[in-house]
Amino acid sequence: MRIFRLAVPALAVSLALGACGGQGTGDGTPTPTGATPVTTPPDPTVTGPVPTTPAQPPPSTVPVPTRPPKSPGGPTKPPPEGAATLTGTVESGVEPGCLLLDGYLLIGGPRDVLTAGASVIVTGKIQPDLMTTCQQGTPFMVETAARRG
Repeated sequence: MRIFRLAVPALAVSLALGACGGQGTGDGTPTPTGATPVTTPPDPTVTGPVPTTPAQPPPSTVPVPTRPPKSPGGPTKPPPEGAATLTGTVESGVEPGCLLLDGYLLIGGPRDVLTAGASVIVTGKIQPDLMTTCQQGTPFMVETAARRG
């Protein structure tokens, strides 16, 4: 029984080694076992599943405008160093309590002056890195706000 346990693995190893050693010459001539070695490239006419590339994710950052957009009432004044002045009509945002002016999200300021539909002049600072829940506009920290005639 012990000889039988050793003979079966030895036979399997010798068959495996014999199959590896019986490779052809590489020129397409049959090996002693009668098999032709595969040395040619695959047939390009064979069809199969076409590999697809995954879609690129959208950019995770929102581009920051290099200059303030023009307001409906005319161009805005160039802002002094560190501050900006916006003029135009305040609009409601898509979220409750969010107010926009000339593409900027108004943060802070007097809410009795900053109402939807009001024509205003606002000074403050652009804060593009400020996170808000309004989902639109570049945040603008209001320092002063006044209604226009």
